[in-house]
Amino acid sequence: MQVVGQPVMKKDAMALVTGKPVFTQDVAPADCLVVKVLRSPHANANILSIKTDAAKKVPGIEAVYTWEDVPTQRFTMAGQTYPEPSPYDRQILDQHVRYVGDPVAIVAGENEECVDKALKIIKVQYEVLPAILDFHKAKDNEILVHPEENWKALCPVGADNKRNLVATGTSGYGDVEAVFKDCEVMVEETYHVKADQQAMMETFRTCCFMDAYGRLNVVSSTQIVFHVRRILSNALGIPKSKIRVSKPRIGGGFGAKQSVVAEVFPAFVTWKTGRPSKMIFSRTESQTASTPRHEMEVSVRVGATKDGIIQAIDVYTLSNTGAYGEHGPTTVGLSGHKSIPLYGTPRAYRFAYDVVYTNVMSAGAYRGYGATQGIFAVESAVNQLAEKLHMDPVELRLKNVVRQGDVMPAYYGETAASCTLDQCLMRTAEMIGWKEKFPCRDMGNGKVRSVGIAMAMQGSGISGVDVGSASIKLNEDGYYTLTIGAADMGTGCDTILAQMAAECLDCSTDQITVYGADTDASPYDSGSYASSTTYVTGKAVERACGKLLEKMEDKAAELLRARYAADVSGAELEFDGTRFLDPATGESVTLTDLGTASMCGSQEALQVTETHSSPVSPPPFMAGAVEIELDKETGHVEILDYAAVVDCGTVINPNLARVQTEGGIVQGIGMALYENVQYDKKGHMMNNSFMQYKIPTRLDMGRLQVEFESSYEPTGPFGAKSIGEIVINTPSPAIAHAIANATGLWFKELPITSEKIAMGLLKK
Repeated sequence: MQVVGQPVMKKDAMALVTGKPVFTQDVAPADCLVVKVLRSPHANANILSIKTDAAKKVPGIEAVYTWEDVPTQRFTMAGQTYPEPSPYDRQILDQHVRYVGDPVAIVAGENEECVDKALKIIKVQYEVLPAILDFHKAKDNEILVHPEENWKALCPVGADNKRNLVATGTSGYGDVEAVFKDCEVMVEETYHVKADQQAMMETFRTCCFMDAYGRLNVVSSTQIVFHVRRILSNALGIPKSKIRVSKPRIGGGFGAKQSVVAEVFPAFVTWKTGRPSKMIFSRTESQTASTPRHEMEVSVRVGATKDGIIQAIDVYTLSNTGAYGEHGPTTVGLSGHKSIPLYGTPRAYRFAYDVVYTNVMSAGAYRGYGATQGIFAVESAVNQLAEKLHMDPVELRLKNVVRQGDVMPAYYGETAASCTLDQCLMRTAEMIGWKEKFPCRDMGNGKVRSVGIAMAMQGSGISGVDVGSASIKLNEDGYYTLTIGAADMGTGCDTILAQMAAECLDCSTDQITVYGADTDASPYDSGSYASSTTYVTGKAVERACGKLLEKMEDKAAELLRARYAADVSGAELEFDGTRFLDPATGESVTLTDLGTASMCGSQEALQVTETHSSPVSPPPFMAGAVEIELDKETGHVEILDYAAVVDCGTVINPNLARVQTEGGIVQGIGMALYENVQYDKKGHMMNNSFMQYKIPTRLDMGRLQVEFESSYEPTGPFGAKSIGEIVINTPSPAIAHAIANATGLWFKELPITSEKIAMGLLKK
């Protein structure tokens, strides 16, 4: 392969590093109304009255809207394929507010100063209600987060608003309890993963305007343009034909922008007033009124023989979706279905879950999407099992690891058609120096160096659901335009897909112009989430390019027959990326000839659109190992080295795959050690800025070593699978393992702060 597998520079690299105006705020019309919302100070309350007269009189204020001014139909903000598994439980504004930060009123004005003034003088009288802040007490509680009668669930996921349930379910294979009775060694533990924030560089932001045809144009920093269109249609009660959604460059998403967090408010303002508007979340709003990772408590039982063969795994997950149900039913499934299948030996498994409403900020999608929480729990339990067995954790995993060709009952019965997890594991151990460093080394002066290890798997799109599409067109100058509906949010998917197209068409990526995502111009695509773009949309690109090549061959044969009376068919021609050659005569037709000919007297456009959906979701695999230095006096943990080996199938662009992996590892380090969403007794967020919410910096990540052990996925484009999500999954269990090896203490709640370690050592 000439282009696939090469470290091609990102298409947008120069624009970004030179500071070109490419983001939402850069392209917003200059005369936009500034839109902000007044937010509830109470975790659970009914609005008795709102006085907005004084606010409306502030000079520069265009409009103030309350729950009495908005449509009453409910919708979901979750960017999912219709019918969404998430419940329809929101209104644009509601008389019933369900968390501290829930929108109460929308204010639109000429500038930020007048809007801020108006927000301060709106008077609201609340009936404060008892709140559910502890998700352990939510199920079947007499306090209902959603007592309304027009609440509805479109999919049979076990949702019941009268029980505070967003989803519930059980699946399994074999007789778990019977197998456990035969097990010689057992581990039974409960693990708690706190909510954590995506903390993307660019906060939520959207601008809207009406075009000359009376259509609502929405420009947003979003991962899901087509889902945004549907959600806005549901929320505003207007036809989808009246809405156009597009996205510029995105300054990071990590799943946060898979929900419609900001879009609905300026869209409503522009639809009502006819004037352009924009909404830009502050960092405080992004911390307090966004969609963090779901808090989950995961109970795990693992049983094995005394020689380390795992016999049964039992997982129960309690997930806290917060005040609204976005992504609750789908995220929870991955906590079991992406952790249990790592082990190919169990005779039986069981996975059960409940997803509950509470009166805190609603959760959403975040990189890893439930697998992160489940893998922390299961991998920690396996490391504890190794300790009980007095067995090296690497050796234990090699005895049980899923291997290529294995059927995975806990992964929807799919077969691991491409898997080098065993090789990833062995190479990771070698890179970290496992044999020399396990379990720990006393460095003197209260310092201990130790190592920890973990494995992970994810998926490649949502099988049988996600749709990827691509249009490829030959232009008159002999270059191609690739139009996609997937959203590049800094991941480099525009470049990856261009590389695939260039490989198919035997040209350089410079000859491929990429455009997207725009609901008016792009073919339908589910969007960039669930690690779907490379695998699902990439296959659509591969297929589209193949069909375009056939069209071009036929057109070239037609031109050769017309010009030179050549007796040829397209199948007989040779293509070198620039021309079609008749080997018998030496005559040829260039791409420019083809493009120009298609513009005059042509009966067929040299353009192809292809759509792809996969019945399977082949998992990428990863092993990660960490070396830390722990100070027993302070509990401080310093990351010295992190080794990671990833099986993502064929690596399309090594540079982009490497930085994806490094970024995910650093996010995982933050989740393991620092990031902690906390509420006070009244439901107020205590970590509303980066002063109170610590994310890792370059100084916290140590040395990162990333390598790839490629498999070949037969259903993927050029043998590729995904990489975007799996890379965040190993740090938390690996770091918890290293801390246990250094201290003898197993910490089962994230984050594992220095304070927790120090206090644990004092009590030891």
